[in-house]
Amino acid sequence: MNNERKILELKNKIEKAEKGGGDKAIEKQHQSGRLTARERIDLLLDPKSFEEIDKLRTHTCSDFGMEKKKFYGDGVVTGYGSINGRLVFVYSFDFTVIGGTLSKTVGEKIAKIMDMAAKVGAPVIGINDSGGARIQEGVDALAGYTSIFIKNILYSGVIPQISAIVGPCAGGAVYSPALTDFIFMVRKTAYMFLTGPKVVEEVTHETVTAEELGGADVHGQKSGVTHFTYDNEYELFEAIRILVGFLPQNNTEGSPITVCTDDPARRCIELNSIVPENPNKPYDMKEVILNVIDHACFFEVHQDWAKNIIVGFARLNGMSVGIVANQPKVMAGVLDSNASVKAARFVRFCDAFNIPVITFEDVPGFLPGTAQEFAGIIDHGAKLLYAYGEATVPKLTVITRKAYGGAYCVMNSKQLRGDIIYAWPSAEIAVMGADGASKIVYAKEIKEADDQEAKLKEKIEEYKEKFANPYLALEKGFIDGIILPEVTRFRLIKALEMLKNKRDENPPKKHGNIPL
Repeated sequence: MNNERKILELKNKIEKAEKGGGDKAIEKQHQSGRLTARERIDLLLDPKSFEEIDKLRTHTCSDFGMEKKKFYGDGVVTGYGSINGRLVFVYSFDFTVIGGTLSKTVGEKIAKIMDMAAKVGAPVIGINDSGGARIQEGVDALAGYTSIFIKNILYSGVIPQISAIVGPCAGGAVYSPALTDFIFMVRKTAYMFLTGPKVVEEVTHETVTAEELGGADVHGQKSGVTHFTYDNEYELFEAIRILVGFLPQNNTEGSPITVCTDDPARRCIELNSIVPENPNKPYDMKEVILNVIDHACFFEVHQDWAKNIIVGFARLNGMSVGIVANQPKVMAGVLDSNASVKAARFVRFCDAFNIPVITFEDVPGFLPGTAQEFAGIIDHGAKLLYAYGEATVPKLTVITRKAYGGAYCVMNSKQLRGDIIYAWPSAEIAVMGADGASKIVYAKEIKEADDQEAKLKEKIEEYKEKFANPYLALEKGFIDGIILPEVTRFRLIKALEMLKNKRDENPPKKHGNIPL
């Protein structure tokens, strides 16, 4: 009889824990257009796979009457489950419990499952919907945040870390997502900022709404803080499931491989005519990518920010690969500060988790001007240079058209330990474009000519014939082959197969000092 009473007591506690802040708080959450912490976990994980940890933990604060405001779970649901059968760990802030504020206990719960994830080598997914640090706990709450930050830092490059922002995320709360590998945000109900609209108005006299200050589109298009934005939580969690499929469980595993039903030798005839005859005319590099990869399935990262460069995940003959590509359709594919940072971080992620990097290159150089120089384009460009240079994963490049100057060096050139560099017949590998180069190289002849304009045109054609092609680079061994565009898919797949046992090492050191 005593056992039955104890079992009933446990069942009541579990039921209470699963109600979070109670029915009224749940109803209020739904009225705001947001799901509850547990509903989100159910969307993210495989059905009935979630195993909860610390379900009945409570906070220990007794100041300001907090001893009367105790809820099982205390503001966050933590545990593990699976996505498509693969183990993942998850924590989900519960806004129905004291506004999802972070207490010492909440920090300890999150840190615990992060340690578990690192110990067994599995991704961690954090679902953020929180009112920030619990003011009543003072420095204990701040210590709780910092205990999470240190785990983010120590396990960076060890296990994939993903953040979903589906509600408020303000103040110190923003730093944990910022330290993770990828951030997903939902429009209208989610926002991130260090200081809220009221503080901004008081200090800078700017009038701004939460959405205008830190909404999903702001961070997806202007700041680049978030990598993915979605209209609702259902789309967001489905996208996280897709992303996880491209990633290994941890840094000791190779790039995931799935069964491929797309013919590796499939010819991409459309690519033979995709590069315009006019070297200044744009084309869409995404069409090149979609033609080459398996089933035209491309999971683009940072789609709405720094659009002059494209990054994302795809598969080649079933193997997960990272794609980096200049986009001639936007700003002629030129590299600027934002594009350099965007690509550098993506390359470093791929390298950390053993995902080969495929580069499609059509770059006329770095963006000139005082705005870029004052913004530190030298440092930002060096980040991309550093990322490619330190990466030891298989690195393949296809030069489709322009590969000019320092930008050519940066975009995984042979001297940056690029493994296989292919060029299409339309490739132009040179210090700069024919027009500008001719004015410098043939300046004296042009100046002395009776018809300077005609002479310039003549010299431009002469320069193009000599240098605006890939053959000189091939003769010097700076590229490994000139290929027909239609066989690009097949040649990349063959190169990846050849490189599957690649071994490359960096000199022993604590860590490098990447230009930040």
